[in-house]
Amino acid sequence: MTRPKLVLTRRWPEAIERRLEAEFETILNPDDRPLGPDGLRSALETCDGLLATVTDRLGPEVFAGLTPRARLIANYGVGVSHIDCDAARALGIAVTNTPDVLSDCTADLAMTLLLITARRVREGEAELRAGLWTGWRPTHLVGTKVAGATIGIVGFGRIGQAMAARARFGFGMEILVYNRSAVPAGILARFGARQVGGLGALMGAADFVSLHCPGGAANRHLIGAEMLAAMRPGAFLINTARGEVVDEAALAAALAAGRIAGAGLDVYEHEPRVPAALLAAPNLVLLPHLGSATAATREAMGARVLDNVSAFFAGAPAPDRVV
Repeated sequence: MTRPKLVLTRRWPEAIERRLEAEFETILNPDDRPLGPDGLRSALETCDGLLATVTDRLGPEVFAGLTPRARLIANYGVGVSHIDCDAARALGIAVTNTPDVLSDCTADLAMTLLLITARRVREGEAELRAGLWTGWRPTHLVGTKVAGATIGIVGFGRIGQAMAARARFGFGMEILVYNRSAVPAGILARFGARQVGGLGALMGAADFVSLHCPGGAANRHLIGAEMLAAMRPGAFLINTARGEVVDEAALAAALAAGRIAGAGLDVYEHEPRVPAALLAAPNLVLLPHLGSATAATREAMGARVLDNVSAFFAGAPAPDRVV
């Protein structure tokens, strides 16, 4: 029996690559560089399954006029805003993702960014390494207290709830939630959280705003100039969701003008490109999309993809099918 042919668009944890090679005809990407639109089209025309990541921009130009052999795009990650799911559906291509397994580590990184920005960690380390520290003094690098502060969480799915757990039980923070659908009362009660009716109300009431909503067209620039202006002058914005959720030009302007106290970003609208205005912005911590970057989580994500691929090609329901 012919084994399904899979194409991996990037290098994955070695243990997962070995398992895939044992079960399927697997084409690896030894250079570990993005395939680009032409490479993605070629893969979809010549393989049975494309194992994609967030770096693979599977937009309309990839699917236009395509006669695919592929029946599955198995995404290594939970967000699928980089995939034109409507186009995939129209061509009969299923799409799966990897929920649950990366929630804790992404929330850990969001809290890391929150603490780094609030406590001015980057500035302190830079000063020390440059040999500029002159010793302890009462007014030196005074930051913002986190314990007992109010955090606004935008998007209250798995990762948003994981962030709420860290904020509430680790730091005694008050939790405000903005979510487009009603959050069950029992879930809110678990964190002592309160759901607010409008995004603007949350932005104006929180000391920290942490984004955990999906990306895609519906949420593109959800946080723009208007919402940034609604924030408290001493507030901080944290984004580990998707880059397109934030209007990066508006954020850079707000930081340059001192309208908010600071921000921490792990994601960008046009990764890996980061706008010069963001690179030059004050009080901004930038990370290169590290939310799920722990050995255990990256391997668990690969195992979840393998579960979906194995089920799909065995004719069973893929457990994490989104299209």
